[in-house]
Amino acid sequence: MYSNTGYLNDADIETEDLVRPLTVLSCGVYRLSHQPAMPTRRPKGRKDYQLIYIFSGKAFFCFEDSDFEDSAKKEVEVPAGHMVLYRPGESQNYVYYAEDNPEVYWIHFSGWQAGELLDKIGFLKTHTLFCGISLHYPELFRQMILELQLKRPCFEELLCFYLEQLFTEIRRSQLEFTAEKYHNQKEMEATVHFFNECFTQTISIEEYARSRHMSISWFIRSFRQYMGMTPMQYITSIRINKAKELLRSTSCSIQEISGLVGYENPLYFSRIFRKQTGLSPSQYRKET
Repeated sequence: MYSNTGYLNDADIETEDLVRPLTVLSCGVYRLSHQPAMPTRRPKGRKDYQLIYIFSGKAFFCFEDSDFEDSAKKEVEVPAGHMVLYRPGESQNYVYYAEDNPEVYWIHFSGWQAGELLDKIGFLKTHTLFCGISLHYPELFRQMILELQLKRPCFEELLCFYLEQLFTEIRRSQLEFTAEKYHNQKEMEATVHFFNECFTQTISIEEYARSRHMSISWFIRSFRQYMGMTPMQYITSIRINKAKELLRSTSCSIQEISGLVGYENPLYFSRIFRKQTGLSPSQYRKET
């Protein structure tokens, strides 16, 4: 196991400091290679805050009020790119396994401003935040480890500066993810509107993605996440639903309906209709 740590008082001493805005107490990094597992159990937690960054691999946590579905008080996997926060007094129960090749950075800190800053960057109602895999985070942790080890003049002020910079980087990641999510939602809303307006036309998914300056794989993946189906499946569902409506409410022939919903070949239309409904168009018309 590789370990590099630094301590404010040359030992792992947990402190609740409500006099200063921020105090960095200890900081370190672990990389497991030969040791099979590294568990941590603190039923009563600590007096200070602990922030853990999973840079690579993964780790397993037990949260009393878990942010992960169906995982309360169960061991849940937290993958790379996540920050994990424990507040003072919170029970701590987590483990790293060598087979997962984890590289994990951690820091203990205290101060009357800590809770407010953590709430501001996104930890108000959660133990975990996805902040991405970035070299900026390990570099800040390494700077704090070095300051704690060397204890050069003004090191405590620099520690607070680096910690606040870490908070700012996390906050930036949350704002960027929110902006990206909003952008993706608007793109998918525009796509749904286009498909509903133009389903009678021949639609090329590849050409549509290119016209919106999106890669085909990203577009299909994002649409599936948004609508629960691929773009082509969605277009097919629009066409078949419209065909059902025409079969129920008009006397148009199967060939005419095929053209009205975007299928030039009536036989192909009938095959798709049967695949989607279990009935041929003529059978559907008789039964409805």
